[in-house]
Amino acid sequence: MSKLGWLRKQAGYTQETFTATFAREAARLGIDASVSVRQLRRWEGESPPPLPHPSQQAVLEAMFGLPLAEMGFDVPGHRRATVQLIGDDGDVKRRAFVAGTGAVAAAAILPGQHGPRIGTSDVAVLRARLAELYAVDHCSGGIPAKARAKQLERHLTQTLKDSVHTAKIGRDLQAMLSELHSNQAWYGYDGGPVNEARAASMEALTAAQLIGDELLQISALETLVLIDVKADRAWEAASAVETAYGLAGRVGAGPAVHLVIALREANVSTHVGDTAGARHALSRALSYQSRNEGSDDVPDWARFAGPVEIDYATAEMYARAGKPQRAVPFLRAAVEGLGGGYARNTAWYRSKLASALLDAGEVEEACAEMAGVLASCGEIASNRLTGRIQAFRKTVDAIDTTTARDVSDRIQETMRGGRT
Repeated sequence: MSKLGWLRKQAGYTQETFTATFAREAARLGIDASVSVRQLRRWEGESPPPLPHPSQQAVLEAMFGLPLAEMGFDVPGHRRATVQLIGDDGDVKRRAFVAGTGAVAAAAILPGQHGPRIGTSDVAVLRARLAELYAVDHCSGGIPAKARAKQLERHLTQTLKDSVHTAKIGRDLQAMLSELHSNQAWYGYDGGPVNEARAASMEALTAAQLIGDELLQISALETLVLIDVKADRAWEAASAVETAYGLAGRVGAGPAVHLVIALREANVSTHVGDTAGARHALSRALSYQSRNEGSDDVPDWARFAGPVEIDYATAEMYARAGKPQRAVPFLRAAVEGLGGGYARNTAWYRSKLASALLDAGEVEEACAEMAGVLASCGEIASNRLTGRIQAFRKTVDAIDTTTARDVSDRIQETMRGGRT
């Protein structure tokens, strides 16, 4: 594989997404340059590859944070030390990008900065560590993921502080930091305390605003909605939903992003007891869910949204309205719809189903469902889940049956063992 092809794959681009990103970066920098998939294939496939035009060179160097010569091209001497004007923020700030032999000197965030050079392959490694957090959270809950996230936060901030990188690489690092803070906000929502979750959400929103990334702003806002609902700040949650819709319209976000916002709108309406508003939001969610969208167009943070979450939100609406019997079939559908790798969510949804069954008077079935939760949640560390299980026990303790007493004893044993 050619060096350019390796760099492209390490950065997570297909040939098609690379050419689209190239065009956006050229527009941001104010450079009249483009590349087709056919030309990219020539660059990656021919030996030696044809030399890019100077304008293409400027965009390539800004995207990868490397001199053109280090991408596998045979670059003449007069092209190895050129100066191109590169837009730092797409508007009025300009910096000189100087590609020397072995170092990128002047496209760093801070002039005169010295330190290790960071390129797209380094960003890909950090991106992989961020992706691992989703898997840890899905399988084991927010508490273990929170510790790993703190380590990655220190690494990212240290990299931004001490390394030499282009403006493009710097934005990528800041984008990851925003996404990481949104994750940390979720962990705080899952495990508390709520003030830490709120602070992390605000950090995520600020980082996304500073780099002008509307989608990451929406990510931060959708988590803030959950935190606000938990903190009984419905007015702020409603404002966050409205702002998220506005950002989604401005950036032309796809159905998956709109689906996430509609689900959060339903969360707010359900919390304040507005059943009609919740129905309207869920109708929107169903409409967005039915629209086809390429997986490459869906941000990582929005991939969770789908029929399962709509079923769960519908069940929550009915439960909040005092109709647990109507919530039960939607919760069953949600539990059945979850795929493998979602141990935390499976336990969370099954515990909700057990609670709804108990509220509906189906004591035997409710206890059987909760027994299944207790048998499967040994590796999950989630304060939210623990709270729900303890609330179930408080209710079931008032029921004088053998099954109720047995499940109460099992809950007490599980809690004593610290298994959730």
